[in-house]
Amino acid sequence: MSINANFAVTIMPVRRLAKKTPMTDDKTISIAPVAYFRSPFPSKFGVPRQSGVVAELPGEIVFVPGFRRKEALKGIEEFSHLWLIWGFSGNAGRWQMTVRPPRLGGNKSVGVFASRSPFRPNGLGLSAVVLDKVDWDAPDGPVLKVLGGDLMDGTPIYDIKPYIRYADSHPEALSGYTDNVEWEEAEVVFPSELEAKFRSLGRASSEDVSVLKKVLAQKPVPRYQHDSGKIYGMPFKACDIRFKVAGGRIEVVDVVGDLAP
Repeated sequence: MSINANFAVTIMPVRRLAKKTPMTDDKTISIAPVAYFRSPFPSKFGVPRQSGVVAELPGEIVFVPGFRRKEALKGIEEFSHLWLIWGFSGNAGRWQMTVRPPRLGGNKSVGVFASRSPFRPNGLGLSAVVLDKVDWDAPDGPVLKVLGGDLMDGTPIYDIKPYIRYADSHPEALSGYTDNVEWEEAEVVFPSELEAKFRSLGRASSEDVSVLKKVLAQKPVPRYQHDSGKIYGMPFKACDIRFKVAGGRIEVVDVVGDLAP
């Protein structure tokens, strides 16, 4: 992951819908990353669609030089979870008023503001992650080591805030269509010889293998795009994980190494 402190986003104002609509004066703001995300996903394909879905998925938050200051993080280790405000850097300039959520099988449209679609007017994402550790003395530190993220490698992070239980937790909340659609994970078939190949080529641990299986169980290919005759490739930890999809079953058929980290 290369750090590019010049990745800035300008948020343009939305035009007034009508002259009588009570709104404040239009504003345009410019924001620049305070950090970037390190992830085993070099591209967006396969990244969990929501934070926390693959709870063990590791990631790191690496601050840009101007924010590598211990005083900026004073007290953060007292929190178990963090909110990340970040940019959909892989989807710049692409959005529509309605979207077809994968959770609905691609068969029903909802408004963009009634969805978690990454294709949004201002391209901002919001994720809750577990703060696993603060590495105060890392060469490019302090570095925040987190779990359960849904960001690809190199994602710009614009702000970080602590998750506060009394204000942020709402167990009684209704979750719209997601409450009415039963979600079943895919059965993952990962032959032992290919597990061993992944361990070798990706310098992967047993934990990495377990995380990879849980990522695949989340069905990285939407149901409406399934092609039982096609071999899909998902970059993960410098390897290309190649698999087939048949109904609710995902079978890994090869692991190819030597992808650029």
